[in-house]
Amino acid sequence: MFKDSSLHIAARDSIAWWKAWLVRLIAVLLSLIVCAIVIFGLTKMNPVEVYKGIFSGAVGTSRRAWVTIRDTMVLLLIAIGLTPAFKMKFWNIGAEGQILVGGATTAALMIYAGDSLPTPVLMILMFVASMAAGVIWGVIPAIFKAYFNTNETLFTLMLNYVAMQIVTFCIVYWENPAGSNTVGIINSATRAGWLPELGGLTYGWNVVIVLVFTIGMYIYMKYSKQGYEVAVVGESQDTARYARINVKRTIIRTMGISGGICGVAGFLLVSGASHTISTSTAGGRGFTAIIVAWLSKFNAFVMILVSFFLVFMEKGAIQIASQFNLNENASDVITGIILFFILGSEFFIRYRIAFTKAHK
Repeated sequence: MFKDSSLHIAARDSIAWWKAWLVRLIAVLLSLIVCAIVIFGLTKMNPVEVYKGIFSGAVGTSRRAWVTIRDTMVLLLIAIGLTPAFKMKFWNIGAEGQILVGGATTAALMIYAGDSLPTPVLMILMFVASMAAGVIWGVIPAIFKAYFNTNETLFTLMLNYVAMQIVTFCIVYWENPAGSNTVGIINSATRAGWLPELGGLTYGWNVVIVLVFTIGMYIYMKYSKQGYEVAVVGESQDTARYARINVKRTIIRTMGISGGICGVAGFLLVSGASHTISTSTAGGRGFTAIIVAWLSKFNAFVMILVSFFLVFMEKGAIQIASQFNLNENASDVITGIILFFILGSEFFIRYRIAFTKAHK
């Protein structure tokens, strides 16, 4: 005879990949139902119409679709850049600064070398220089972490503000006639330094560059010796030292890679998108990319889907704000609910719940 029953939570040994994705799909469907209830409760509007507005704002026209793809690629690239650092448990919160220094370097070359260098040479130079600037910005906190064990979270975060001040100084030095914190459209007449079209597609190069980095990072982290060292250092530095891995060199090298990729994101934002530089060029993407990396569990290909979803919702927010006279935060509420369900689904993928009966 049983006295009572109790709830028991245990970690799963494994779960089939299709079951894991089925759980995530169910979570998304449930989140959409909850979102519909919230939308109707707050606005008394048809949730389907709001969903249509979000879809239209993101991919309703070919231009909107390409802008969504462009911004997805930039966010994805930043998340790719954060991946090795976070896998190593080096909390790189400085992507914003690394993007800004890469963008500022690109802008400087566009201004000073745009009329004197052929386009292919200028593009290669801007790409390499922006990456080098990001590497420097990533290596600085890595050196202090490796040799003095400083707090990398605070260090990288403070470097964001240093980068913002550098950009502000550059803009003032370049004598912006409007007097605001933007240098205006650079080389608008000659388009020198503007990333050219590829196959008739305005943002074709953005897609190609980011996909190359995505595939490269997947191979680097999964199959290379250095990727293995990153994983070991992240699990335990003592174990890494026992395995004769140079921990200091690994930290510095990994943050150089992380910062360099974020610097390239600055190149894409300035040369391939806005063609200007300001303190808001990064636009918070460095922090959003952290969400992308964590939700994707550092899987480079899953990051494509997560990046697209977040940008999709961001673009949809603008549309529903104008179409239905709603605050843009309405889309943030929808995004938050969906993310909550997606994150919650990971619990059921990792753990199983069972009811056990206790005997008298």
